[in-house]
Amino acid sequence: MSEQKIPYKIYLNEDEMPKNWYNVRADMKVKPAPLVNPGTLQPMTAADLAPVFCDELIAQELDNDTREVPIPDEIRGFYKMYRPSPLVRAYCLEEKLGTPAHIYYKFEGNNTSGSHKLNSAIAQAYYAKKQGLKGVTTETGAGQWGTALSMACAYLGLDCKVYMVKVSYEQKPFRREVMRTYGASVTPSPSMETAVGRKILAEHPNTTGSLGCAISEAVEVATSNPGYRYVLGSVLNQVLLHQSVIGLETKIALDKYGVVPDIIIGCAGGGSNLGGLIAPFMGEKLRGEKDYRIIAVEPASCPSFTRGKFAYDFCDTGMICPLAKMYTLGAGFIPSPNHAGGLRFHGMSPVLSQLYHDGYMEATSVEQTAVFEAAEFFARTEGILPAPESSHAIKVAIDEAKKCKETGEAKNIVFGLTGTGYFDLVAYEQYNNGTMTDHIPTDEELAVGLAALPPQPTF
Repeated sequence: MSEQKIPYKIYLNEDEMPKNWYNVRADMKVKPAPLVNPGTLQPMTAADLAPVFCDELIAQELDNDTREVPIPDEIRGFYKMYRPSPLVRAYCLEEKLGTPAHIYYKFEGNNTSGSHKLNSAIAQAYYAKKQGLKGVTTETGAGQWGTALSMACAYLGLDCKVYMVKVSYEQKPFRREVMRTYGASVTPSPSMETAVGRKILAEHPNTTGSLGCAISEAVEVATSNPGYRYVLGSVLNQVLLHQSVIGLETKIALDKYGVVPDIIIGCAGGGSNLGGLIAPFMGEKLRGEKDYRIIAVEPASCPSFTRGKFAYDFCDTGMICPLAKMYTLGAGFIPSPNHAGGLRFHGMSPVLSQLYHDGYMEATSVEQTAVFEAAEFFARTEGILPAPESSHAIKVAIDEAKKCKETGEAKNIVFGLTGTGYFDLVAYEQYNNGTMTDHIPTDEELAVGLAALPPQPTF
């Protein structure tokens, strides 16, 4: 099929929207290691997880074998308000770069939350409602997840308590107000509302917070209030399952025009959007049907893949959650207050960590000023102001397209544009004013967090 027949935006109709989520674990030869009880160092059972998570979500979390999980009609009906999302051929970007590469991006910012997070938020809220719960608690970094969950809870009539990383709470007041508009309570983390928050503040009174801190507070509140459960916006197996709708739609759209990606790129913080984008392509790779080059892009200031250790660690700074085997910088690692709040988690999805460890994907880290340079170039070229998180993928996609210009290869490059940056204008202001800085932790700084890893299971 000729290139001219590929439209600028490839839209699917409602009937083409996936009816099932895809569980990549079913095709993994080496399954992700189980969550572990930090006291016994034994795998967590459904009964162990019941005080924290919703029952149906626990079943999804522990299921390594079911390849396709039906999307309930109620969730699919909600999806239809903003899905299928468009796959865009970046003709303007290609022309500006003068590259023979064909660049595509899956745009997940076409909903009020401004990001892909709504895909899992509505699913988790639905299962909480179905279980008869009063409400849910959660953490949020840049605020996209908190915004998405507050929307989902408002739609279903659930209470929503959000603990927002302090630096993002201060940098992104308007995202906080969107959450409050949808009825959520929003607390800067660490706070004096919880025992773990008070402990963290006593030890680090000037801390800007981290996702690990906020997770600890949200879990404490969920487990100490009857009728509440904790929900997480990234990292967990269940979240990557829900986000697989991104990759499934991407593949359907590409298949319609006979386009086979050479390179697939996604930003990586906890792993939700990257895991969702690559899911069906990784499945083909695992089954030996096709091969793709898959690149995870993370901030140089929080380099869990590229400089972390593959080990069991706490998912939270307060060390009250189960242990997960993942690439980690240590639960006590507090990243510098960069503007990509959604990428400031000390660890990485166990699924993606295992795939990376087994050589199915690669990873790179990029510095903040270079990311915003790419973001501004993209905004001026493609007309969308991208979120700082998404801009990590944009930076590497541009780099790969430039390499194609040097070699003359017309590779197909696909990346995830996870959301918009209209609530991130403080960051753009700093970049435009020339006051934005880069911070790359030293080996000595990283050694402190890694030295505090918990005892490792021996099963």
